[in-house]
Amino acid sequence: MFDALARIADHRARRVALIAVVFFIAAGAFGGSVADRLDPYGADDPNSDSARAGALLDRAEFREVGAVVLVEEAPVRLAATRRRVAALARSLRARSDVAEVTGFYDTGSRDFVSRDRDATYLTVALAPNGDKQRQEAARAIEDALAGERGISVGGPALIEAQVNEQVEHDLVRAEMIAFPILFLLSLLFFRSLVAALLPLMVGALAIVGTFFLLRAASELTSISLFALNLTTGLGLGLAIDYSLFIVSRYREEIAKHGPGPAAMRRTLHSAGRTVLFSSLTVAAALASLLVFPQRFLYSMGLGGMLVALLAAAISLTVLPAVLTLLGGRVNALAPRFLQRRAERDARPVQSGFWYRLSRLVMRRPLPIALVSAAVLVAAGIPFLGIKFTWPDAQVLPRDAGARQVDQTLRSQFPPFRDAPIRLVVEAGDAPATAQIRAEVARMPGVAAVRAPRPVARDLTLVEAIAAHPHISEAARETVKRVRALPDPPGATVLVSGATAEFLDFQASLRNHLPLALAIVVGATLLLLFLFTGSLVLPVKALLINALNLSAVFGILVLIFQDGRLEGLLGYESQGAIEQTMPILLFAVAFGLSTDYAVFLLSRIKEARDRGASNRDAVALGLERTGRIVTAAALLFCIAVGAFATSEIVFIKQNGIGTALAVLIDATIIRALLVPALMELLGKWNWWAPRPLRRIHARLALGEGPEPQQS
Repeated sequence: MFDALARIADHRARRVALIAVVFFIAAGAFGGSVADRLDPYGADDPNSDSARAGALLDRAEFREVGAVVLVEEAPVRLAATRRRVAALARSLRARSDVAEVTGFYDTGSRDFVSRDRDATYLTVALAPNGDKQRQEAARAIEDALAGERGISVGGPALIEAQVNEQVEHDLVRAEMIAFPILFLLSLLFFRSLVAALLPLMVGALAIVGTFFLLRAASELTSISLFALNLTTGLGLGLAIDYSLFIVSRYREEIAKHGPGPAAMRRTLHSAGRTVLFSSLTVAAALASLLVFPQRFLYSMGLGGMLVALLAAAISLTVLPAVLTLLGGRVNALAPRFLQRRAERDARPVQSGFWYRLSRLVMRRPLPIALVSAAVLVAAGIPFLGIKFTWPDAQVLPRDAGARQVDQTLRSQFPPFRDAPIRLVVEAGDAPATAQIRAEVARMPGVAAVRAPRPVARDLTLVEAIAAHPHISEAARETVKRVRALPDPPGATVLVSGATAEFLDFQASLRNHLPLALAIVVGATLLLLFLFTGSLVLPVKALLINALNLSAVFGILVLIFQDGRLEGLLGYESQGAIEQTMPILLFAVAFGLSTDYAVFLLSRIKEARDRGASNRDAVALGLERTGRIVTAAALLFCIAVGAFATSEIVFIKQNGIGTALAVLIDATIIRALLVPALMELLGKWNWWAPRPLRRIHARLALGEGPEPQQS
């Protein structure tokens, strides 16, 4: 395989480069508008009770509130206020995208009157049913009422629209921040201007190609807009990792033998094989997210998997072709001090910093391993107290209109009316519905129950108002008690609403998590065994990754749940972590940690296969990869850490969490814990049962004697 790739790079370099240019233009033309085709967050499990209740209401053409029009500085006792609100309601009802408008003057309900009686609001049920159409309708209403004194628009559909717009804005800003910094640091780490442009080329091709594929996927299924954030950050980071590894190895080879086909064959047999396995481990970890039915999670998994595989494919085809065309000019346009460093990097010696560090660690392996593990365990202890939340208006910036309306409703109006507990009664007659309503009204934690509302033949909606915030423990217990009520004879009751959806979301995550874990663990064990021929090293990698993840989760709890660094990071703590973050970070961070493990193990195994002792192999492997992994980790942190500037708090959590995982892995784990454990285990590092060793030897998977110079 790698010989074939080397021949393609040698004989068809110009053709490959031309195909890459055409691909970039075509993918950019088709995928450039991908953001307009994607859908919002998406937290529903179609098989949950709340989703089935929502589907029944949708089929009955029931439309829930999508927008809220707040009228302030309008005392409700005045006739002028009544006339103004009535005119506003008429104008809204006249719109084709509005299904129903409800307010105080229609119902007489005090729910629509502020505590000081100087403000009121209208709830607007939107006619469209699709997420994007609802958002467009809410945005159109906001535009129509812009500039009206004392009138502002909010509500669920507008919240989604403003979150999506903020994500797109944050994505552009993150790219503008990351690209210049990445270029300057790439110049330092790649040692020349020409080489520094290569990871940006690989990243641009991988990202644009993934946008193209996501645009195509959006024609077949619903894809979340948030996949673009992960695609951009991960694509840049992996492009840097793979480019740095291949370019560094190519430089070693041309320093020994000069540029030519032999140097490329050696590079692809070693670094190329490493990149292949690295991309497979990252893609497998992210593919685990595909088992979740929530749009947000499976979209992240799809985008991340695609960009990992594309980054590797481009690094194994386009990058070798460009390196072949460049030859020795890969070191061109470098200041003299960087030229000297590049020459020194290409000829590593047994006296470098990483070599000396590994020797120091292996002289005291047990205490260093214990202290390193203890630090990671201590950092992870706060994770035991994690609390969960999910996105609402409070994730928006303070100046966002939908958030301001939400805050006004929370502080000045009877609370929790915008998130009722919905009981969808199917095939129930009036006595059965009355029975359900009476039983719910007597429950602790229920503040009020609205009159039953027939929405279709044999379908009735009963709404109960909780006495507590919708994601509080008290509200969740109330919903559990409501769901525990027996159905009346001949009727079926399904419970939905914000609290029920939150409970169903958590239950769905718990139900699908074992399969996701099995995919990650199984794929890691299999791929690392195929890569190394050892059964011990994959198990050790799993345990080390678990320590890394626990530390990352613990630090995130300290920062975001406990509200530390709010001023520095520019966010407001919600007192909890967005509940998909641990799962998303598990997949991303696990894949990236295994990615760096593959880089290090490849050079250790290479030295060992050439006859070095276990201790020498570890020291040589760390010396040859220490600078590369550290540089790659720093560049990767900038690529994904740029999302720490996001105004959306859970995007900020994702960026900081991924950056922390990479930094911890490249420092404490790769520099201290791995060499210490490799020394403690000695020859057992490479143990595998004899049948498995025979299987590995038979498969080979790109291993073999080093290609000879031709």
